[in-house]
Amino acid sequence: MTEKIGVYVCHCGSNIAGVVDVEDVAKWAAEKLGRQGVIVARDYKFMCSSLGQELIEKDIKELGLTRVVVAACSPHLHEKTFRIAAQNAGLNPYLVELASIREQVSWVHTDKAVATAKSKAVVSGAVSRVIENTPLEEIKVPINPNTLVVGGGIAGIQSALEIANAGFHVYLVEREPSIGGHMAQFDKTFPTLDCSACILTPRMVEAGTHPNITLLTWSEVVNVAGYVGNFNVTIKKKARFINEELCTGCGICQEKCPKKVIDDVYEAGLGYRKAVYTPFAQAVPNYPVMDKENCTYFEKGTCKACEKFCPTNAIDFNQQDQLLNVEVGNIILATGYDLFDARRVSNYGYGRLPNVFTSLEFERLSNAAGPTTGNIVLRDGKTVPKSVGIIHCVGSRDRNFNNYCSVICCMQGLKFAHLVHERTGATVYNFYIDMRTAYKAYDEFYQRVLEEGTLFVRGKVAEVTDAARYSNEKGKLIIQTEDTLAGKQRRIPVDMVILSSGLQPRHDAKEVGKMFGISCSTDGWFTEKHPKLDPVATMTEGIYIVGCAQGPKDIPSSVAQGAAASARVLDKILQKEVALEPVKATVNKEMCSGCRICNGLCPFNAIAFLADDNVSEINPALCQGCGTCVAACPAGAISGTGFSNEQIIAQIDGLLMRNLEPVEA
Repeated sequence: MTEKIGVYVCHCGSNIAGVVDVEDVAKWAAEKLGRQGVIVARDYKFMCSSLGQELIEKDIKELGLTRVVVAACSPHLHEKTFRIAAQNAGLNPYLVELASIREQVSWVHTDKAVATAKSKAVVSGAVSRVIENTPLEEIKVPINPNTLVVGGGIAGIQSALEIANAGFHVYLVEREPSIGGHMAQFDKTFPTLDCSACILTPRMVEAGTHPNITLLTWSEVVNVAGYVGNFNVTIKKKARFINEELCTGCGICQEKCPKKVIDDVYEAGLGYRKAVYTPFAQAVPNYPVMDKENCTYFEKGTCKACEKFCPTNAIDFNQQDQLLNVEVGNIILATGYDLFDARRVSNYGYGRLPNVFTSLEFERLSNAAGPTTGNIVLRDGKTVPKSVGIIHCVGSRDRNFNNYCSVICCMQGLKFAHLVHERTGATVYNFYIDMRTAYKAYDEFYQRVLEEGTLFVRGKVAEVTDAARYSNEKGKLIIQTEDTLAGKQRRIPVDMVILSSGLQPRHDAKEVGKMFGISCSTDGWFTEKHPKLDPVATMTEGIYIVGCAQGPKDIPSSVAQGAAASARVLDKILQKEVALEPVKATVNKEMCSGCRICNGLCPFNAIAFLADDNVSEINPALCQGCGTCVAACPAGAISGTGFSNEQIIAQIDGLLMRNLEPVEA
C-alpha cells in the first residue's frame, strides 16, 4: 500500500459524540485500517473549526498524507471546507473524502453501540474509496456579462435594477403585457398600508426606461441551451399587433374598440377591458396589446376601428410572433405564484354563492383604480355589507390541498379587516387556525386591527351556506365553524365572505424547471441549493430563483431575495470566469450504442445526441456529476469522475469490511 491516509473523526459537539463513541472510532481506524494505508486517526470537538482544519493541514505537511478522510457531517455542508484545508497544505482537494456519520448515523440511531459500529463501517468505506480517488482540476469558463431575468414582478424588477445599476445589461422577460406582477393589482400593502401602486410604479418606470435593461413583455422563454457563463436563450415575442415604434400610448384605439371582454387576469373577473387593451393605467410599457381571440377583425374580418382611428398608423394586423436569441451568463427566475383556486374547497361556496369573494377579487374591489373605484360592495354593485367574514388558510395548511403555510394569508386577512372597517364600518369576523405575524411591525398591525374592533374566531371553518335555520340568518351567508377557544360550534351570519386564498406554484413550474435544468420540490416550488445557506442558488450553476418562485413569501422577502440573487450574479460577472466542479460524467464513444436512454434522464440537459456519429456526448460545463446517466447506461459506456465503478465498488467492499480480510498468500 503506497497511500498515506489520515482519518479525522468529528464530535460536532454532542451532535455526533452524543450517540457515537468517536474516540473509539478513531482508535479503531488507526488499528484496523493500517493495512489500507491509514497512518494517523484523530478525533476532535469541531473538525470544521479553524483549529480542526489546522490539525489536518499540519498532518498533511508533516506526515506527508496523500489522502484524507473526514468523518463528520454531510458533504453538502463542509466538503468544500476540508477541500480548501487540503489545498492549503498542498494536497489536491479531490483527494479528500467525507464520511457522513452525522446525518447517516447519529441523527438516525439511538443505540450507541450500533451507531458506533455503523460509523466504523462508514469510515472503512470512505478509506477504501479515497484510495481510488484521482486528482482533479477545476474547469474554468468565461462569464458573459449579460443576465436574463424571467418574470417582471417585484422580485424580478428588483433583480434587474440591481444588476443594471451596476452597469451590466439585463434582459427582463415577462409573459404578460406589462411588468408589475401581482403587486400591481393590490391597493394597500401590509403592515404600513402604503399605496401599492405608489411604491411599485416608480420601480416599473425605472426598469422600463433603464438604458441597461431590454424589456421584453408579452414574451416567453421557449428554449435554454448552454451553461453557466454561456447560456443561449430563445425568447418568443408574441405579436401585439401594435407597431411599438409608432405607438405613442395615447389610448385612442382602446377608446374606439367596440368589443368589451371580461378581464379575468388583472381585474380577477370583476371588470371589463377592450379587445385591444393595456392591463392598467400605469402599465410599463404603455403600449396596448390586441386580444386576438376576442378581436372582431380576427373573428369576422370586419371592424378595424382601432386602425381607422389610430393617429400614428401603429396598428399592424399582419404582425407575427418573433423568436429572439440572446446570449447571457446568468439567469434569474422570478416567475411568481398562482393563487389557489377557491372553487376546490366546495364547502366554502365560491362560484356558487355570489357574495363569496376571493382575496384577489377583494383586492380589486378595494382598489381605487378597480371596477368599483374602491367601494366595497356586494355582487349587485351597490349594497354595502354590514357584516363581513374573512376566512384564513383557504387551500393552505390543509392536507386535502396544500399542507404548507402560504405565509401571507394572516397578514392579508388583517389588512382586509382594516380596509373593511375603514371603508364600510361593518362588523368584521376573522376566522383563523393560528395567527402568524412574525416579521417586523406585523404583530403591531395585528394589535391595531384588534383595537379597531375586529372579532377573531379561532377554528377551522366547516362550511359557508345560505341555508337559513333562524330568522336572523335569512338573506345572509352563514359561516359554520368550531370556536376552539369557546369550545362550541357557532353559526355566524354575514353579508360578505372573503376567502384568504393561499399561494401555490405556477401551473407550468415543472415544465419551466425542466427547461432551465432545475428541479421542483414535492409541493412544486423550485428547489434551492440549500434551504438555509443558499436559498437563491440552484443545483444548476448560473440559475437563481427569487421571490415566490422559490416558495411563498411576502413583498419585503421577495425584494430581499431579488437583491441577493443579483449580488451573486454580479460576483460572478466581476470575476469574469467561474470555476466548475470537475466531478463530471464522460461517454466512451467506442462503447456507446446510441440508445439515447441517458439523453432524457439527465436533469441538467447536459447530454446531446450526435446523429452523425450515433453517440451521445456530455457537455462538461452543464454536467453536475449527479451520476444518473452512469447508472442508467445499459452498455456501461458512461463513467463519472468522483463516482467511478472502481470507487463505488471499493466503498461497498469497505462498508462490508472486506478490506479487513487477510490477503491471500
